Amino acid sequence: MATTLTPTHPLLTVPFSVTTDFTLLADHCEQFVETLMESDDPTLKMALCGRLTACLSVLEPTLLDPVPAHLVDSLTVESLPVRTPRFDPDCTQLCRYCLTLTHLLAGQALSPEMETQLSGLLYDLINYFTAEMKAPRWVRTADGVKCIEDDAA
Repeated sequence: MATTLTPTHPLLTVPFSVTTDFTLLADHCEQFVETLMESDDPTLKMALCGRLTACLSVLEPTLLDPVPAHLVDSLTVESLPVRTPRFDPDCTQLCRYCLTLTHLLAGQALSPEMETQLSGLLYDLINYFTAEMKAPRWVRTADGVKCIEDDAA
């Protein structure tokens, strides 16, 4: 009996654990969902969803933890960013997302179009989430390093 070799996508073997920095976990999430959006292979899509679920599950319990000291410098800027992360789908797409989620929550079967809409929502949410996670938190001023949120108030 011949063995059929199936190629493994490199993202399916990306290592991560509870000790992985949240910025790297956010990058992994972004890569998983980007590949998910581009793939037509149902098996790869399922595997990527599993990896994304695992990565988010590792990330979630740490979301309220203080930023580790070794990451503070990478999240500190000299001046306030011109652009900050924001979730901003156009009104038509946002309506489609809401309709699709409503149908899903009402127990409707997922059509290919619904799967596409949910994949788009997941893509937008993960990209927004990643941008928020990696956004600068501090700014260097003449008076020292200050929290950006304090400066914006």
